[in-house]
Amino acid sequence: MDLNTVSEVLRPRARAELPTAGAGDAVLGGGTWLFSEPQPSVRRLVDLSGFGWEPFRAGTGGLSIAATCTIAELAGFEPPAEWRAGFLIRECCRSFLASFKIWNMATVGGNICLGLPAGPMISLAVALEGEGVLWGPDGAERRVRIVDLVRGPREVALVPGEVLRAVELPAWALRRRAAFRRASLTPLGRSGVLLIGTRAADGAFALTVTASTRRPVEIAFPALPGAAELAARLAAAIPQALYYDDMHGRPDWRRHMTHLLAQEIRDELSEPGEGRA
Repeated sequence: MDLNTVSEVLRPRARAELPTAGAGDAVLGGGTWLFSEPQPSVRRLVDLSGFGWEPFRAGTGGLSIAATCTIAELAGFEPPAEWRAGFLIRECCRSFLASFKIWNMATVGGNICLGLPAGPMISLAVALEGEGVLWGPDGAERRVRIVDLVRGPREVALVPGEVLRAVELPAWALRRRAAFRRASLTPLGRSGVLLIGTRAADGAFALTVTASTRRPVEIAFPALPGAAELAARLAAAIPQALYYDDMHGRPDWRRHMTHLLAQEIRDELSEPGEGRA
């Protein structure tokens, strides 16, 4: 899609070159959504590709993923054996159900900053306690949990002129056992429900609900809950109005599948040593 209202393209190569926000600005990562439909309000593109950020960096503290890392690059990462939840990286990349052309262009940061319920990089980052590193045009830097950054469809907690620099996943979250469930209305359809459960060595259990809700929902328990307790917490945390409604699933179906898959995850992680490694 030609963006015929764009009159200027900036490609900063250093942090100091980030421009002050202006009306009609749009940040360009991979552009797979930006160029997919008309953007009549966009006047200027701020292209992040000029920074040349390393796609990802793994270390003892965890995994740091650049906002410009493509889905293809992230899917090719081989996590260390001790990162038991590392398989979630590839599972979430596969949840795009997109062609290789999209995989080679779509970016982790773009998927998160778009804020769409079915964004699988949101699912990954929230489930693994991800934190976003945000750069401002005035040289400021702040950090915010991804679960707090994404507020709803195309609504994120970025101030004008701010860009997502990286997503950092801590090693302690990657070492948890994990279980993954996803559902859609058709075999190759967009995610209508995507749930991830994790369990720590001390028994603490966390459930992340995405795709079925307008924003990511995180529910934590000090120990594995019973089936009734889990159902009650889900009902309290996700009112009917929070379930998303579009062609990929109605709220009643999304609610039913959320509760069903949550119990499957609880069952999978119910025994010590069980779950994916």
